[in-house]
Amino acid sequence: MDKLVLITGGGRGIGAATALLAAQRGYAVAVNYSANSLAADEVVRQIRAGGGRALAVRADVADEAQVQAMFETLDAKLGRLTALVNNAGVVDTTQRIDEQSLARWQRMFAINVYGTMLCAREAVRRMSTRHGGSGGAIVNVGSMAAVHGAAGQYVDYAAAKGAVDVFTLGLAREVATEGIRVNAVRPGIIDTEIHASGGQPGRAQRLAPQIPLQRPGTAQEIAQAIVWLLSDEASYATGSLVDITGGR
Repeated sequence: MDKLVLITGGGRGIGAATALLAAQRGYAVAVNYSANSLAADEVVRQIRAGGGRALAVRADVADEAQVQAMFETLDAKLGRLTALVNNAGVVDTTQRIDEQSLARWQRMFAINVYGTMLCAREAVRRMSTRHGGSGGAIVNVGSMAAVHGAAGQYVDYAAAKGAVDVFTLGLAREVATEGIRVNAVRPGIIDTEIHASGGQPGRAQRLAPQIPLQRPGTAQEIAQAIVWLLSDEASYATGSLVDITGGR
């Protein structure tokens, strides 16, 4: 059976690294993006240049109609989904809770939590043996912020990622008998553009002395764990939260 993976937020950072590695491992890759079409198109170009199959597909994962349309596009153009990586996510600027707004929280949960759940729902509808599918794997990208709490930085982001952890555990048990494995990776400090989007472009390097390995991780290091969890090598792993933190 052909392997097809959808990677949300696949144009940059961990998502892009995962897309490129998955293509090397024989997956057809759908690269989701919400705004930056140039980045997604470049990932697709690299995959095709290497002889792989890839498609960039635009959708805001927080918008149900757009998510449904994205999955219908994949059905029509790439075939039946066998894997999903819920990577799309946002942080925000550093603020204490008493400085944060409801609008900020709603955006945080809409993308990080509801987006993950919407995409997982559509994937289950296609992959579950209950719905005539052949099974598959889902990997959610969480964060060690869910463990540490991100006090004084973005406790709303930490809370959202905590919800992703619990959703991972529950969904894994819900669909275990339907051929679907569900796991999460929880990166620590990784040197990607997400820090700049939160107003702290130098954060990863600044925090390096606090990491036992004395450096931030790379997107490629997280991608390797994600693609392993998708693979048959991880056939007995479901409901696992895999921490990749350099010891922090």
